[in-house]
Amino acid sequence: MTATDVESAEAATPSTPGVVGDRWLDITDPDVYRAGVPHATFQRYRDEEPVAWIDEPDGTGFWSITRYADVLACNRDFKSFTTRQGIRLEDMDEEELEARKTMMEMDPPEHTRLRRLVQGGFTRRTVASYEDAIRILARAVIDEAWPKGRFDLVTDVARQLPMRMLGRLLGAPEADYEWLVDRGDAMIGNTDPEFTEHVVDTTDTSEYRLMPFRSPAGMELFEYAQQLADDRRANPQDDVVTKLLAPTMDGEPLSDLEFKNFFALLVAAGNDTTRYTMAGGLLALLDHPEQLAMLQQREDLLDSAVEEMLRWTSVTMHFRRTATRDVELHGRTIREGDKVLLWWISGDFDERQFPDPFRFDITREPNEHLAFGRGGPHRCLGEWLARQELKVTLQELLPDLSDLRVAGPIDRLRSNFISGIKHLPVEVAPG
Repeated sequence: MTATDVESAEAATPSTPGVVGDRWLDITDPDVYRAGVPHATFQRYRDEEPVAWIDEPDGTGFWSITRYADVLACNRDFKSFTTRQGIRLEDMDEEELEARKTMMEMDPPEHTRLRRLVQGGFTRRTVASYEDAIRILARAVIDEAWPKGRFDLVTDVARQLPMRMLGRLLGAPEADYEWLVDRGDAMIGNTDPEFTEHVVDTTDTSEYRLMPFRSPAGMELFEYAQQLADDRRANPQDDVVTKLLAPTMDGEPLSDLEFKNFFALLVAAGNDTTRYTMAGGLLALLDHPEQLAMLQQREDLLDSAVEEMLRWTSVTMHFRRTATRDVELHGRTIREGDKVLLWWISGDFDERQFPDPFRFDITREPNEHLAFGRGGPHRCLGEWLARQELKVTLQELLPDLSDLRVAGPIDRLRSNFISGIKHLPVEVAPG
């Protein structure tokens, strides 16, 4: 598909990922993504410069990897492309790296040690046992939203289920769920003024440089995590927090700082990505009524529909790696110490891997998308929970989804890291 084809598709379909048709946009600028993902720009990089050097006004610059096969290969090769220097564009000194380190900033075997602490609660088999609880929560969320007639599909539906499920898994009091997710929004959405007063690229956040995501919300979550840890040590429960406080396989418990960083990571990652996938996927179905009608007639397509929603939204747009040695790729030399960005969002629309990638197709097979970080040790811990939440919510919404109409402007997150719809006003068609 050419850039002209992309632009034509954009004009025809409001939710088409290629909303931004300019081929020369700055992919580091958070404001660019307020209009949608700059897919035409990513396509130019894939076709003309798949390993591109990008200068940063306030950084060291980085290599941009945009083709599916290259993203997958680099993600698998953690010995050549480490996460130890951070997973985002931000350059951190040693003190900052140590203070903010989670298992995301570790490679095996250190990463494996922490992952084993909680992975039992997120396996496919364990998550399958959550289905009834998820269905009850999903039904409650829908029953609260639908009678309003007009509501925000993001804040009233897509945000609610992951928030309530996350709170249960953490063992947090229900009264704290909203507060926890607000803090997670402030961290993940640290470039969006709706979510934080401390926007990292427009205000001085040096005071919080040792906090997760350089955010004061990280400080608040640290305090909350400490209180929760004190309670669980005295009163262990069957929840993720109690598991995190247990001794590791080598017999040593997490340090207080390791626990707090892990807790903050779970809060930040445990809601936003599922919420934005659900919002973007539901919008895609509303904008493609023929796909929605097919799904309503064939519920056997639910699993493949969820996979296409994941590919279509690719909410976590990139992760950063740092080269540990010189690497030759497509005639370019990535030097030891260079930053490297692996663009999941670009790889998931690479026509070398996905035929007709700008077509939303719930029957797409195979659909080996990168949304969960395919192929590497950092594959998303919560992928099966996210799939289950998406599938059950979609199943519960399906009979009435064709009654929904978009009823106002779509508001997108200001971020070059997370692709998300913040607000999606809808109304129920009179029946």
